[in-house]
Amino acid sequence: MLVLFETPAGFALFKVLDEGKLDKVEDLWKEFTSAESARKIVKLQAFNKFENTSDALSAATLLIDSKPSKGLRKFLRAHCDGETLAVADSKLGNAIKDKLKIDCLHNNAVMELMRGLRNQLTELISGLAVQDLAPMSLGLSHSLSRYKLKFSPDKVDTMIIQAIGLLDDLDKELNTYAMRVREWYGWHFPELAKIVQDNIQYAKVVKLMGNRTNAVSLDFSEILSDEIETELKEAAVISMGTEVSDLDLVNIKELCDQVLALSEYRAQLYDYLKSRMNTIAPNLTALVGELVGARLIAHGGSLLNLAKQPGSTVQILGAEKALFRALKTKHATPKYGLIFHASLVGQAAPKIKGKISRSLAAKTALAIRYDALGDGQDNSMGLENRAKLEARLRVLEGRELGHSAGSTKGKPKIEFYDKDRKKGAGALITPAKTYNSSADLVLSQATDPTPTKPASDQEAALPKKRKREETEPTPTEKSADEALPDQAKDEGEKRKKKRKKLTKAENTDLPISRDEAEEQVKKKKKKISDPTSRDEAEEQVKKKKKKDAKQEAELVHHPQPEEKPSKKEKKKKHVEEEQAPGDTIQKKKEKKKKDKAGP
Repeated sequence: MLVLFETPAGFALFKVLDEGKLDKVEDLWKEFTSAESARKIVKLQAFNKFENTSDALSAATLLIDSKPSKGLRKFLRAHCDGETLAVADSKLGNAIKDKLKIDCLHNNAVMELMRGLRNQLTELISGLAVQDLAPMSLGLSHSLSRYKLKFSPDKVDTMIIQAIGLLDDLDKELNTYAMRVREWYGWHFPELAKIVQDNIQYAKVVKLMGNRTNAVSLDFSEILSDEIETELKEAAVISMGTEVSDLDLVNIKELCDQVLALSEYRAQLYDYLKSRMNTIAPNLTALVGELVGARLIAHGGSLLNLAKQPGSTVQILGAEKALFRALKTKHATPKYGLIFHASLVGQAAPKIKGKISRSLAAKTALAIRYDALGDGQDNSMGLENRAKLEARLRVLEGRELGHSAGSTKGKPKIEFYDKDRKKGAGALITPAKTYNSSADLVLSQATDPTPTKPASDQEAALPKKRKREETEPTPTEKSADEALPDQAKDEGEKRKKKRKKLTKAENTDLPISRDEAEEQVKKKKKKISDPTSRDEAEEQVKKKKKKDAKQEAELVHHPQPEEKPSKKEKKKKHVEEEQAPGDTIQKKKEKKKKDKAGP
């Protein structure tokens, strides 16, 4: 029986010398405690050495998948004719048996034998020292781990981190240099800054033109459009700038050369970054773009570190300060970080940016893991997820439009055609379908063919607005009353009184019909309009005047008798009369005394 043993240096075949020892599995380890006892059990029969690291890597990869490599098949055919082969993997044994027709054995005794061989491997294989076996084992394990994790030399994300950092620095420096060119050359030609807005075009124009007096004779068609070129030449003739020396123009042109050189290098660096991103993270690039993907990798440290992060962390990556400030102050946390600059988030409306950024972060986390640990080399997963996100964006936008239109299900309401519907300002007012004749008041006709209804029914049939119109006169009626003469105004007042009486009759609970009320009003009108009634009224007025005149005459000729004083008044007068003579006597006495004392 032969034993197949895999080493970092190659495949080894050992011949089992004493198969009886395999029956005692519990005591088999004692036979491999020393090299001499191990040589009594097994003996090296053949050894197949790996030519290089790639050969060892391919063989080890196939063994992990329980498949024999091409070199192993040749080796077994040459040395295993008619022998039983002991293997450490049962699946590998089945594959060898199917392809090479070699009987394979796998049991507990074989596994215990493999442990003993591994313990005394350097003693059983001559020429294989411990110091040689350790580096071979380490190198093969590193190569195998790189292959399994797809860490090929092309997938080095350190270059992406450095490239995106340099690109950001170039943008800052380029902007600073371009502003310096505008400020410096603006003293000589200040109008050029408003005419040419782009920094690169501005630097090219300054480099070509030099002094503004040369603008008329130069051709700027390769840099500017025809309209801007004519405007530049017109402004150069009437410019308000100061004169500069040739030495100043030389320094300005050198600065323009620096700006143009930096812009060209930035374009090259962007192309390099784009190619590296499509190679290392194609699915991430398809979802968020080259710049945003590179910034995410740089912020995470590496593609593998970024793959360990959940979707919620990817969503707010780059907004750590805002996150911790919001947690500290108990405010709302940020909804997006670096992922905000992705095209999908930029396309969304402000209300749904949070939802789209959350969905995009979840798909981005999956794409990063697939790029870091997956077997695929294309961007099919990223394109598929991007299509799903675009569909979700359209659904959310349609839902928002539906809510703004007033529909609950996201679909606009369909309005049916109505021939009676008005157009213009009153389009939302539905016209009356039938004419309500019972709401009219006809005062000129004496009889009404329609059957009479009680006042309560008429009041229920009439709308409130019609009642208000009946009780209150319209402004047109007021203006007409003012324009008519005095007689017409009197008639208008009579009509108003008539209407008030009619409304009072309607408001009363008595069961009086409208026709009866109208007849009573007409009878009164006839009485006033008849000449006989007018003569009687004049006679009554004359009689009243005569009575008043007679009463006044009687009052003049026959005055009314004076009223008799009451008992209290009589007493007051008597007291006054008694006091009066006493006062006069005292006064007389005083006068006499004065007269005597006088002489």
